[in-house]
Amino acid sequence: MNDQAVQNHTPAPRLPFPPLTRSYILHCSYHHWHPRYRSITPKARLIPLTLPFLTYLRADGILLPPEPTPLDPDLSSTETDSGIFSSPSTPSSTFSSHNDDDDPPDPSLLWPDIHSKITSTISELGGNVCPKLNWSAPKDATWINATNSMECRSPNDVYLLLKSSDFITHDLEQAFDGCVDAPARSPKPAISEKDEANEDMEIPYHLTLRKTIPSFLPSCEFRCFVRTRTLLCICQRDLNYYDFLPPLVPTLRPLIITFFKKEMRETFEEENFVFDVYIPPPHKRVWLVDINPWAGRTDLLLFSWMEVLGMRGPISPRSAHGETESGGGKGEEGRESVSESGNESASENNVDGEEEEEESEDEDEDEEEIFTPEFRLVGRNDPEAYSFNTPQYSAHKMPKDVVDASGDGEAGLREFMGRWREIVKEQEEGERRDGEG
Repeated sequence: MNDQAVQNHTPAPRLPFPPLTRSYILHCSYHHWHPRYRSITPKARLIPLTLPFLTYLRADGILLPPEPTPLDPDLSSTETDSGIFSSPSTPSSTFSSHNDDDDPPDPSLLWPDIHSKITSTISELGGNVCPKLNWSAPKDATWINATNSMECRSPNDVYLLLKSSDFITHDLEQAFDGCVDAPARSPKPAISEKDEANEDMEIPYHLTLRKTIPSFLPSCEFRCFVRTRTLLCICQRDLNYYDFLPPLVPTLRPLIITFFKKEMRETFEEENFVFDVYIPPPHKRVWLVDINPWAGRTDLLLFSWMEVLGMRGPISPRSAHGETESGGGKGEEGRESVSESGNESASENNVDGEEEEEESEDEDEDEEEIFTPEFRLVGRNDPEAYSFNTPQYSAHKMPKDVVDASGDGEAGLREFMGRWREIVKEQEEGERRDGEG
């Protein structure tokens, strides 16, 4: 009995990830790689964040600035298209004054430069943007936005998403979790303002505002996995079945392979990473959307880390003539997985009677041609294809009443708690009367 209990509590083996370092995580930060790949990414602007604004994001509750008056025409003027902005020194003049002592304080008075830059950037990018911090976008908080999406038309939309997102909290508090060179965390660390400022200096936090893509198609976004600078496999990001995707694989896969070889294989500092691309109709251009760490924190969607870490990379010419390879085929049961065979191209190399010695001289090139990354899609009968009834990121949601009360500050929360106690008291009295009757 005891032996059985010991077996049941045996920890699962650790996956063979390369050691994570803080420099590796920073290399995957949007602010780090965006300047290099700016020409192949959707239009975006980066705003360096100050300590007062980071303190606001970390604070409990959701306190928003007063509603703005019409924008000052001067704010709509654009600066040079550098992609990375410096914070202006002039405070925002877009808000009317509030003299009522009962009104909650305006939090943006502590970071007027950030508020002004967000306001002008939204205007510059057409009045509709999607926010993102260094690594994460607040996708888990879209339920609180009026559009039920990440589209933001005002600074308050941005603040509401950022402060309601667990993903953003992870960027702020746990960015270096799992790194071998990260300091150990205590359960309740007592961090002074000076220590917190030093931490934030180590991580140059930026707010990215990306121009909303008109008629964005989630079906055309794909996640790509790179190990030792080899594109190992690809899968769709949106976990719904699309009957038009399988016929497009012969078009999409060469596009992604060419994009990776030309733009990323030799230019990104790390040899292991995960990147996302968007290929809208007519499916002729690839856009880089994001770069993610090769680590357990990254969602593999249609794959598992055990599966990906166990995949074999490029095959040798000898394997192409007889041995099978795990890089393609059916993959997990029920999922459509499309791979191309390298046998025809390998046999064509010998049509003209070339010597085998000459073929071996170009072994590296042959291997590259023979290996084809697996392209995995949601199949018609997959459980994922019928997950539309389950709201995405539902584990991160909270009742809207709580959020509304939090938006009114401490007084709103007190009023909410009072109403809640009255409801509970009425329920208890009703149950007591039912018991007596």
